[in-house]
Amino acid sequence: MSKREEYEATTEKWITPILEKRNFELVDVEYVKEGSTWYLRVYIDKEGGITSNDCADVSREMNEILDREDYVEGSYTFEVSSPGLGRPLKKEKDYKRSVGKELEIRTYRAINHEKEFYGILKSYDDATVTIETEDGEELTFQKSEIAIIRLAFDF
Repeated sequence: MSKREEYEATTEKWITPILEKRNFELVDVEYVKEGSTWYLRVYIDKEGGITSNDCADVSREMNEILDREDYVEGSYTFEVSSPGLGRPLKKEKDYKRSVGKELEIRTYRAINHEKEFYGILKSYDDATVTIETEDGEELTFQKSEIAIIRLAFDF
């Protein structure tokens, strides 16, 4: 297990009880370097959406644990955030929640001269995702072909 994976898993372990008592959902944890700064980010959600006060409350409580346990080496910035509208589908629960909703899929390589697809999520499994396009055509993609998959949103 890499340091990154270790930090993410340990953070998930410590933050889960904090979220459960508030009926919040853990969407994702990431430890990433942007420029010269490392970030430990936690994305949370709840029915009706997360507020900045929700993020601040979780951050305050988790910061106490981060200070006490001190399991991340070096300096970093800790952030708690809403996942936002354009968040990618990553976990089983993301796919389950999105069945029947419109998705945007971008592939690594062109398929029939296209790299961007839109459609209603019909089904998924460990290896594939199937959508139904506006004209009723069903398209199945290998997850390994997908660069990004997320809910589509119209403005």
